[in-house]
Amino acid sequence: MIAMASRRSRFEIYVDVLTEIRNGTCLPTKIMYGANMSWVTLMETLELLNAQGLVEEHTIEGSKRSRRRYTLTGKGKNVLSYFKKVKDLLVPEAAVKIPV
Repeated sequence: MIAMASRRSRFEIYVDVLTEIRNGTCLPTKIMYGANMSWVTLMETLELLNAQGLVEEHTIEGSKRSRRRYTLTGKGKNVLSYFKKVKDLLVPEAAVKIPV
């Protein structure tokens, strides 16, 4: 029997995008590939994260077209820090030893 892959929640998608940006990926296309998502979903996510003050959008004017780059704000870094703390507190069931 083949197990079905579970879908990511919105929160997990937000964390994946924030993590990509924290790791130095600043161009939208690279963020899209790193977070394994579609362009439309990425743009909606970046718009929401920007509106919440978790990322900043920087537009760089070029000779042919402008390019967008994204950086993490202090608030975005705090969100990732809190997420890591919560994740560290969760212990997988397999790691819990039950005394016999």
